[in-house]
Amino acid sequence: MTKTPDYNYSTEKEVFFYTPRYYPLDNFSAFSITIWDKTFPTAEHAYQWKKFSDSEPAIAELICNATNPHQVKKISDAHKAKCPSSWTTDNLIQMELILRAKIEQHQKMRDLLLETGEKELLENSPVDAYWGVGPTGDGLNHLGKLWMKLRDELQ
Repeated sequence: MTKTPDYNYSTEKEVFFYTPRYYPLDNFSAFSITIWDKTFPTAEHAYQWKKFSDSEPAIAELICNATNPHQVKKISDAHKAKCPSSWTTDNLIQMELILRAKIEQHQKMRDLLLETGEKELLENSPVDAYWGVGPTGDGLNHLGKLWMKLRDELQ
């Protein structure tokens, strides 16, 4: 895979998502999600809320009331030390639940996901090598892998 400064593009075999065309696949995109008896404005809100919901309800409440996903991320990052240790094993499970809710609740998400066909989905984040491909292009790409798993179930 070759890293380029264009964060959003498609080749014959891959879809790199981070901005406009495939932005709905991003957790910051404005698709509300109802899960755990709550409605969240974005998947990022849901993910970060779940991280703190049991152990730090005050932080979870701040996240719930945040006006945008960038603010949510800042709140979460500021309280990183209070993140429960179990989160390192639970985070992929919780993200999959969130993404499932997103595609179940939004036809546009299902359509976009199916439109990608058999292409490899890569979160083309220039900074996140866990959820995306990271700055060097060899990150773990967990978000892309989860989307591909869900796409396979839809097909």
